[in-house]
Amino acid sequence: MSQTLAEKFYYLMKLGREFEIRCKEEYLKGNISGFLHLAIGEEAVHVGAVVGFGKGDLFCPYREHVLALARGIDPKLIMAELFGKATGVSKGKGGSMHLYEPKMDFYGGNAIVAAHLPHAVGAAYARKLMGERAGVLCIFGDGATNNGTFFEAINMASLWEVPMLFLCENNYYAIGTHVNRSSALKDIYLKARDYMPAEVVDGMDVFAVYEAVVKAKQYIEEYGKPYFIEAHTYRFEGHSMADKGDYRSPRELEMFRKKDPIDLLLKKAYKEGWLTEEQVRLIDQKVEAVVEEAVEFALSSPEPSEEELYTDLYCGVCSDVIP
Repeated sequence: MSQTLAEKFYYLMKLGREFEIRCKEEYLKGNISGFLHLAIGEEAVHVGAVVGFGKGDLFCPYREHVLALARGIDPKLIMAELFGKATGVSKGKGGSMHLYEPKMDFYGGNAIVAAHLPHAVGAAYARKLMGERAGVLCIFGDGATNNGTFFEAINMASLWEVPMLFLCENNYYAIGTHVNRSSALKDIYLKARDYMPAEVVDGMDVFAVYEAVVKAKQYIEEYGKPYFIEAHTYRFEGHSMADKGDYRSPRELEMFRKKDPIDLLLKKAYKEGWLTEEQVRLIDQKVEAVVEEAVEFALSSPEPSEEELYTDLYCGVCSDVIP
């Protein structure tokens, strides 16, 4: 670990936190419509994984704002997408659940639980055929591991020996159903252990997530085979803006808020001398300015034109066979 890395982690996690708090405010104002799933509390998994994995394809679920920010996608383009504007990263057609930027190997979110896992296996197989070592990082929730496509994906990835990291962010709830009432195996990583190396990591500790993902990336690059990580984390908000999250007790929420990943990062960074209070103050100022700029950009951007209703529907290769 280093001062530079700690500074990068703090900036991205703080940016993700403040970006999503502002998203919540803009949603309540009516500037963002449709579904909105926030990852407040899960920043350590998203930032540690994306930074640790580095180059390669990224497939993720619909709770993907922080993942997109960590990947380096412009916050203005992400906010504009949430506002449904033409300048959005998906031209305002996808919204919160469909951020997409192939120029940065970012192929998610996906609105269907576990639907992106087979896509990720296919991309990893393509990278194998092309002789590339970068591989694929696929992130999904604990609820996805109860779906048939999850078992099909880990089976084919193991059978074909593709360079892919399966990363389960276990926040203990599949929407509002606790993992103890939805999964026969309480330890999610055991579902993959017979197919590939599998381990558990503290998902509230960005340094631990980063180290685990770096280790996994080295494995898939060296052996060209899949790897599995289960990261224990917690979302402080409900499943979406339509969910109060009142199926969780105040005591449980308080217990996990004491493990706030940003507080844990700062505690360790101060102790190790990687960050000072002055550095943190300057980063906070930068984050505030970036988020404000993103909102202003989204507000001033145009709506998509009517012609956009008929573009990007089919791939160009197939255009001559569509009547």
